[in-house]
Amino acid sequence: MTATQSTAVTTEETVTTEETEQAPARTDLCSGPPRHPRPDGQDSYTISEVAALTGLTAHTLRWYERIGLMAHVDRSHTGQRRYTNRDLDWLDLVGKLRLTGMPVADMVRYAELVREGESTYGERYALLQATRRDVLARIGELQDTLAVLDRKIGFYADAVRHHEEKEKEKRNATR
Repeated sequence: MTATQSTAVTTEETVTTEETEQAPARTDLCSGPPRHPRPDGQDSYTISEVAALTGLTAHTLRWYERIGLMAHVDRSHTGQRRYTNRDLDWLDLVGKLRLTGMPVADMVRYAELVREGESTYGERYALLQATRRDVLARIGELQDTLAVLDRKIGFYADAVRHHEEKEKEKRNATR
């Protein structure tokens, strides 16, 4: 991965190397500062290491690269993929997008937009806003479902309590 490619696919959505050098990387865009096993500059991970770190299979990682969800991954002199901390950050974001229920095609489109640069901020914003609306709608549906479950659980808790009281009364009456 070239410097421009690697910076174009970070969770911070940095577009160029020059911007990275001018401003500190933002870590407030996801769940917190990334936790990397190795410091930048010594961050070379094999596909099996990335699979172990992310929970994704090697097949999935290759598929992500093939469909354009991951930018080109650098290769060693023997042709083995070598992932970086930036790649791990990107995979973390992709995992978050998957959890939102975002379709793979939209995730690929988002990745393409990130690689295209600043001119796509508006489209990225719209895509993420639409996803956010979908997530909020799902949360609302889940809250409604939870309320139904709570009512049913309350009903059965009362029924069990009532049944146990009746059984206790029966036992006391036979003594």
